[in-house]
Amino acid sequence: MTCTRIAIGLLACCLLGATASHEAWAVDLPVRKAGLWELKMIRSGGQLPEATMQHCTDAATDKEMNNFASPMAQQVCSKQDIQKTATGYVSDSVCNFGGINTTSHADITGDFNSAYTVKTMSRVTGGAAGTGVKDTAMTIEAKWLGACKPDQKPGDIVMPGGMKMNIKDMNKLKALIPGVKQ
Repeated sequence: MTCTRIAIGLLACCLLGATASHEAWAVDLPVRKAGLWELKMIRSGGQLPEATMQHCTDAATDKEMNNFASPMAQQVCSKQDIQKTATGYVSDSVCNFGGINTTSHADITGDFNSAYTVKTMSRVTGGAAGTGVKDTAMTIEAKWLGACKPDQKPGDIVMPGGMKMNIKDMNKLKALIPGVKQ
């Protein structure tokens, strides 16, 4: 699997796992502070290398990301739930991406002005080879770095390896995610 496909996969997981369909949730996550955010994704067991992305955002961009993820999540997820807790938020989802079933639980702590952490436990079953069950853990550590760089505009995402894209181009990526209708 190429770095680009890994990055796209991580981004899809990030979008659907951490920011999917606010419409289906009992509560809404706060909008992140405008500016440049660094998102470091760490998977347990060293299965994939640590990946770091940077995302230039503003309130409209965060809402657009949610609007992008919402229809996809509605198509592929039979359960989406988020609840406010004493320490942050808890999210539970059940999704099917092209025959691969994923059940996820995420704990979200911190604030959306300076730093937050998303700790996700997922159980994956199915797939092309009909392989068994695979449990994975991933942590997303997000921190606000300050204002976006002069050459960035809200929506710009710098992926691992330096690939740059904008949220306004995300609809083009739907074709790369199994089980998602265009």
